[in-house]
Amino acid sequence: MNAVLIAVFIMILLSLFRLNVVLALFIGALAGGMVAGMGYGEVITVFTEGIVGGAEIALSYALLGGFAALIAYSGITEVLVGFIIMALKKEQSRKARIIAKVSIIIALLAVSIMSQNLIPVHIAFIPILIPPLLSLMNELGFDRRLIAVVLTFGLTFPYVLFPIGFGQIFQNTIVTGFESAGMEIAFGEVAPALIIPASGFVVGLFLALFYYRKNRRYETRDIASEGVAEVSVKTVSIAVAAIIATFGIQILTDSMIFGALAGIMVFFLSFQFKWSRLDNELVNGIKMMAYIGIVMLAANGFAAVISETGHVSPLVDGIANILSDQKILVVISMLFVGLVVTMGIGSSFATIPIIASIFIPMGMELGLSIPAIIAIIGTAGALGDAGSPASDSTLGPTAGLAADGQHNHIWDTCVPTFIFLNIPVLIAGFFAGMIL
Repeated sequence: MNAVLIAVFIMILLSLFRLNVVLALFIGALAGGMVAGMGYGEVITVFTEGIVGGAEIALSYALLGGFAALIAYSGITEVLVGFIIMALKKEQSRKARIIAKVSIIIALLAVSIMSQNLIPVHIAFIPILIPPLLSLMNELGFDRRLIAVVLTFGLTFPYVLFPIGFGQIFQNTIVTGFESAGMEIAFGEVAPALIIPASGFVVGLFLALFYYRKNRRYETRDIASEGVAEVSVKTVSIAVAAIIATFGIQILTDSMIFGALAGIMVFFLSFQFKWSRLDNELVNGIKMMAYIGIVMLAANGFAAVISETGHVSPLVDGIANILSDQKILVVISMLFVGLVVTMGIGSSFATIPIIASIFIPMGMELGLSIPAIIAIIGTAGALGDAGSPASDSTLGPTAGLAADGQHNHIWDTCVPTFIFLNIPVLIAGFFAGMIL
């Protein structure tokens, strides 16, 4: 039996039964490693060594969580949300509520898209923006599953289509994959080939907007916090300065760690707040995002074991040998492999190097065009990112939406995003692979 399929299946199944994702990742990796003939000691060693690769991103998320808590403590988001709620109370008409709901969806969509390209902070904005909005969302009757799809769309669609920010990294990874396979392609060839696969995200978003259009009731609960500082022009100005410092330093240094540290230091060095209070808020914020960091560490360990089994190539080769004269089935199978790998390791960026070295020679042997191969690789890499329990594109939205304990990571984020984003992208990617 193929170790990759076993590992991913066990991980997903345990997650669906609500076992903690970290435990599910470790048990899946252990099962996959044992099936591949690795001893439990070797699996643990490889898993542990793989964790090291995720240390930087884990620290980044923890610090960004602390920074988010300080932004919330400054009161800037409370002022914004309070203003909107007051406006709604003045005008209780159905039209006003619809306008407010549409405006929030558009705003969240715009911010999440910009977080990948124009202001590449990735999921850092979520714990700043979403928890203060939960009471307003409850007031308007939002179904949080819709917000999860909207946020995950904004975190995944841009890097597939737009060649800037994280999109530049993703698309350049595809170019590097071709180079490693002994074939040169221009960077500018990638984005046009991914237009059709990316359209699947758009179709899925509209389907989710329709499906989750009805109101859903949530309790209005206090989110664990010691409150906010006394809001003034000074506190709001400090928060704005901290945000600018974080974005600016991150862009200059290309480091989320130093960007978050810069924003945090603006608060401390402003001497507008008590350091003891800032320290408490910082620790609470780190706790909020530290779980995501731990999951990402476990996902890196899982990915290392998957690679060490050496069962990805046999999986693809077996499919190619059985279906070598069936182009339709081969394309479907290639996309399926990409889905399995990405769902397992939770990173589309890490999936591309794994599958490119196999898919490119296979695609050429089948007579597929370069754009078709690019579309298949790009789709196979992106598949799963929107629905994997170990992906930061799903963990981020959950961290914000579950701040009051009323949003489940698997059933309220991963399952909806898998259905409404992964499935349409899979279909669009298949058509791209067949017609390009």
